[in-house]
Amino acid sequence: MDGVAPTGSPGSLDAPATVGQPVLRWSSRTHTIDGIEAELNRIWAQAPLTTEGEGGEPERHVAARTSVMNLVVIARRPEIGEHAAAVIQMLAGRHPSRTLIVASADPDGPSWLDAQIQAHCVLPRADAAETCAELITLTAGGESGRHLAAIVAPLLIHDLPVMLWWPGDPPLAARQAIELLEMADRLVVDGSAWSGDGLDRLGALARIVADRNLGDGHVAVSDFAMLRQSRWREALASSFDRPELRPFLGDIRSITVRYAAHRGAGPGGTNVIKPLYHAAWLASRLGMIVVEPLHPPIHADAGSGGGADDSAELGPPMTGTLRAGRRRIPVGLAPVESPMPSGTTLAVELTARRRSGGLEVRVTAEAEAVIVRATLDGAELPVRRFMAPRRTEVELLAETIESVGRDRVATAALLAAAELGGRG
Repeated sequence: MDGVAPTGSPGSLDAPATVGQPVLRWSSRTHTIDGIEAELNRIWAQAPLTTEGEGGEPERHVAARTSVMNLVVIARRPEIGEHAAAVIQMLAGRHPSRTLIVASADPDGPSWLDAQIQAHCVLPRADAAETCAELITLTAGGESGRHLAAIVAPLLIHDLPVMLWWPGDPPLAARQAIELLEMADRLVVDGSAWSGDGLDRLGALARIVADRNLGDGHVAVSDFAMLRQSRWREALASSFDRPELRPFLGDIRSITVRYAAHRGAGPGGTNVIKPLYHAAWLASRLGMIVVEPLHPPIHADAGSGGGADDSAELGPPMTGTLRAGRRRIPVGLAPVESPMPSGTTLAVELTARRRSGGLEVRVTAEAEAVIVRATLDGAELPVRRFMAPRRTEVELLAETIESVGRDRVATAALLAAAELGGRG
């Protein structure tokens, strides 16, 4: 068949299956779009649907083709594609999809395409059929690599939703990204992995959400950086569930988020998306508006350690102003030297004041728990510990796949973050 160059065969369908463990059942290679479609058809046309029992009788189905969605991954580097494939394979039994992992290369050379087509199957239980999903790893060069949407479109399963997962640094404002978004129902990113401080890409993401053609009712956006913070948000909300503390919720006077930074990062060298999301979520939920976006001080002489050297090494703190009614609320992001990954939130601190007294709340996190400490009129309240382990990327992707429509709370927090970060 012209353009089809198989490197594998369906013979591996005879390999034993272990419940819950993905098994590679097919692998072949081709160099044209028509070749990819032909290989996909050939997988299921030639795959035996039963195995023989002890008496030679058909025992069970082993290759049931199924897809609940199209998952398109844009991998700008080979290692990103390999990592994404490993994550997706862990979900093959729960959320089978037709997955396209797409990369471009050598944009100035001649047009070319190389694709590997695989079928991965999972046995959900011993007496059930295997469910199988397709994985297409595709690299395009030259003119083809400059128009990935034209390659992706004919390979999508019609009438199934399209999720576009763009790890790393997506060029969200580029025409190539817009073309891909026009065919997507959901965009998935990880803002905490963006280079620099991440603020420019956050602004581009906010514009996608607000765009009437792309965002309004069409493209939902999920950011792993925000999803990871759900345990923090639950703990922060619980800080005011004591009857004596609830009235203070309407009298927040300051918000400070401290995050990990490393020496030598300098201004704009540390990604601040995660700490910014904390402040933005609080602002959006409490009905606060941005009066003054976050900015470094004119004289950066008050770094995390209190000196100009710390500010120069770690990057300066950033301060801004929110407003709730007539009250102006200072908000700050403060870098702290820490061995934790750069940009990791270390603490969220709130102060509130009423005529009856003052409240201070400090929320921190560990690998398996979030801890809330509060002081009311100088008296320490009992420490509260919420067991909530950090979630893996597999868990985050599964939650994203299960999401339906746009999360209004997350959307409001994202837009508030862009405005607070000066990119709204």
